[in-house]
Amino acid sequence: MVSLLGIKKCRADETGVNIRVILENDWSRKMADAITGGAASTLENELKVDEKTLLGQWRKKAYNQNAEKESLRHFWNDYFQIEKSIYEQLLQNPDEVVTGTVKELAEKYHISVETMTGFLDGINDSLKEKNPIETMDEDTVVNLGFDKELLYKNMVDAKADWLYEIPAWKNIFSEEKLHELYLEQKKSGTIVKPKKIGRNDPCPCGSGKKYKKCCGRNK
Repeated sequence: MVSLLGIKKCRADETGVNIRVILENDWSRKMADAITGGAASTLENELKVDEKTLLGQWRKKAYNQNAEKESLRHFWNDYFQIEKSIYEQLLQNPDEVVTGTVKELAEKYHISVETMTGFLDGINDSLKEKNPIETMDEDTVVNLGFDKELLYKNMVDAKADWLYEIPAWKNIFSEEKLHELYLEQKKSGTIVKPKKIGRNDPCPCGSGKKYKKCCGRNK
């Protein structure tokens, strides 16, 4: 997501192909389902962006349902290496807000404008000030000023251990803080089922009666 930083391992069981699909947002989560045989038609509508824009061109290529699985796997493997490299550089100076046009940032990190667009798509929900990714062109000024805690949590949510285990994180937060953020994010995604009330338990309404003789009488 990619309204979210989320990365997830997806498996195409029928072909035996394992690919890591970027999930830095909800767009990507649904696209992962499409790649592995999920609800492609619903996702196609939600991913639809003007193909004349940089973002539209990136998503058309990156989430191409008609592409060969092996080709797509290589595409994402290459992207993830680039993505990790950029994050390693950003985390060296986490309080510095990197700014520039899309083209200038692509040149700064020695990547194509297309790949830079993908990175901007992925990091957008972790930024303090979001970029206009749906309408930007290569001359649009963008920023990479990320919220440190939010970025780390989004990496955890994405199960992107190769990102949230980047050594530079330990220079930003203490071990205790990293553990705290990790648990907070894991807990936020855990569904807690309410405790089932037994018929002979005290009624939760506070009447002092047994549940079966009070609110649970007709259940």
